[in-house]
Amino acid sequence: MVTVRNSHTLVALVQDKPGVLNRVSSMFRRRGFNISSLAVGHSEQDGLSRMTFVVEGDDATVEQVTKQLYKLVDVVRVSDLSNEAVVYRELAMVRVRATSQTRSEIMQLVDIFRANIIDVASDSLIIEVTGDEDKIDSLQKLLKGFGLMEVMRTGRVAMLRGNASAAQESGRRRSPNGARANKPQDYEQIL
Repeated sequence: MVTVRNSHTLVALVQDKPGVLNRVSSMFRRRGFNISSLAVGHSEQDGLSRMTFVVEGDDATVEQVTKQLYKLVDVVRVSDLSNEAVVYRELAMVRVRATSQTRSEIMQLVDIFRANIIDVASDSLIIEVTGDEDKIDSLQKLLKGFGLMEVMRTGRVAMLRGNASAAQESGRRRSPNGARANKPQDYEQIL
């Protein structure tokens, strides 16, 4: 029997304090889950950060990851955005070799991909590009012919489309077994 492996996007709202990222990544390591992409940043709520994970695996794997995340005391909420109407984006900075002969051709590619040149040196350019993973992969592939020197990618971030937000959905938040999640009162006010 062949197991179908899909890319799932999970967003966790976590307490913004030292050691949380380590505890979350240690849980993934201990359980043998692989994180394809991880982006972390402050959320719109003081004291909370948002982590966006891209996890490869079937639905059972994602359910297990979600259950394990809920066991961590610093995790306030986990949302699986995989089957939702979502906007995905990634940021990349690419340093590419550029000579006086190739600079204009690179600049044309940058314009086509609606990217920006953010640094110019005598022998290289740094290009900033945002978009979905396919767009960034395509630009990176085209720039490879000029000589990629360095690539830095943020990983996927995601938000629900339209008026829906992860914060609004949290009011209906359920624990993985379907019961109303029991978090301390101060979390209910945040959510």
